[in-house]
Amino acid sequence: MITSRFDGVIKKLYYEPDDMAKVGKPLVDIDIQSDISAADEALLSGAANDAVAQGASESAEPQEQALEVGRNDTKAVEEDGQSSAQSVVLPPEPTTATTQPQRQLGKHASLATPAVRGMLKELKLKIEDIEGTGREGRVLKEDVQKHAEAAKQASKSTTPSATPLALPSHSFEDRIHTLTPVQSGMYKQMTKSLSIPHFLYTDSIDFSSLTQLRKRYNVNREKTERITPLPIIVKAVSLALQQFPLLNAHLDTTTNSAKPQLLIKGAHNIGVAVDSPSGLLVPVIKNVQNHSIASLAQEITRLADLARTGKLTSADLSGATFTLSNIGSIGGSAVAPVIVTPQVGILGIGRSKVVPAFGENGELVKKEECIFSWSADHRVIDGAYVARAAEEVKKAIESVENMLVRMR
Repeated sequence: MITSRFDGVIKKLYYEPDDMAKVGKPLVDIDIQSDISAADEALLSGAANDAVAQGASESAEPQEQALEVGRNDTKAVEEDGQSSAQSVVLPPEPTTATTQPQRQLGKHASLATPAVRGMLKELKLKIEDIEGTGREGRVLKEDVQKHAEAAKQASKSTTPSATPLALPSHSFEDRIHTLTPVQSGMYKQMTKSLSIPHFLYTDSIDFSSLTQLRKRYNVNREKTERITPLPIIVKAVSLALQQFPLLNAHLDTTTNSAKPQLLIKGAHNIGVAVDSPSGLLVPVIKNVQNHSIASLAQEITRLADLARTGKLTSADLSGATFTLSNIGSIGGSAVAPVIVTPQVGILGIGRSKVVPAFGENGELVKKEECIFSWSADHRVIDGAYVARAAEEVKKAIESVENMLVRMR
């Protein structure tokens, strides 16, 4: 019995039972499955060289027979003390046909050490694609490294440079938009407002009391009879203007430009900005001080309907002494409203939202909050005056029952 120092799988038998084996010829092809030490690798290398030399001298053999050792080894195994030797030469693997001219491969171009084959596997390369510089065309580590570097450089040169994505071209032409009558009026008015130094003041208002009153009032009522927060806010502002009349005034700079004067208005004609199909309109609620909350709700609905249908008259749009901008009906919380001359004040109302807050005993409660943004003409109204007026409005809205007691 002949034993092998390596573990592996027999891939091919060269003789049948009772056949006479030739001296120096391979008996079997073995695919080595075990690890190979450095000493064994050196032994295999020397044996392979001997086998190559011996095979070349025997012309009667049509081609070299080899011991196929698979991916773990490519050398021959020589038994100690035996007169016969096993030649370890890996037969050339079939090459893939390509359109490029095929280079001539050396006799042992497909042979490589386990270290080289490990490198080929790591780099995902084929040994047939690499030109070996070792003996008989054997592929060395340096050959693999050079081939990998060359392939890397070639891929860089063929990679197209990043170019901007071509978007479909469409022809867009400029056009002239003539200002509508509403836009022309707004242009003139806001141009005058540029000369006003605005004093801005914001505060958060608790809408909880107001919302509870509205819910109680709107129960079992038709939609047209229900009230929104706006008429209550308008009435609260009117009550505050009674205590702070300078905000309900017109600044006269034309009668005597050297001595401007304030014309304090007796009637509270409050303009309410409305978003209409034709643009921003500010219909005026006349004599708010004489209205109840219910009558204010009806008047606001009437003016809003006229604005949406484009039926507001010049009388509906003139004579305002103070303005409210209900921007919260569209969105947003805080705003910097622009004063409309010759008025000296304006109030912007944001959208209410529920926020977490602390109750009287420190418990966490829900609070409906709304931001009120005030603007005043700082040439004639100081900040403290505006702050006190804003505080009065806040008290009225946060305690609606107390406000009702003060109403006439």
